[in-house]
Amino acid sequence: MATTPEAKVKAKIKAILKAHNVYYAMPIGTGYGSSGVPDFLCCIKGKFLAIEAKAGKGTTTALQEKNLKSIRESGGLTAVIYETNLSDLEKFVGEQ
Repeated sequence: MATTPEAKVKAKIKAILKAHNVYYAMPIGTGYGSSGVPDFLCCIKGKFLAIEAKAGKGTTTALQEKNLKSIRESGGLTAVIYETNLSDLEKFVGEQ
């Protein structure tokens, strides 16, 4: 089975989160769930962080942006992580 570029980014995000003992869940989009939910829902020492993973020049959809905005308006933190800014996530979770 081929691994997509986005799946590779998700695997690297998982490794960072596990290395820092961050709780996370990866909701699966189905007909029974909500569409546009970020790829990772995390709790870092009481802080809620939602992460959307993208590869290459991928961009968030309007629905993903709506969800990310709602999370921020509710006091949560959000991040869109690409292979080019994985170090930002590493730094952030390391500082928590």
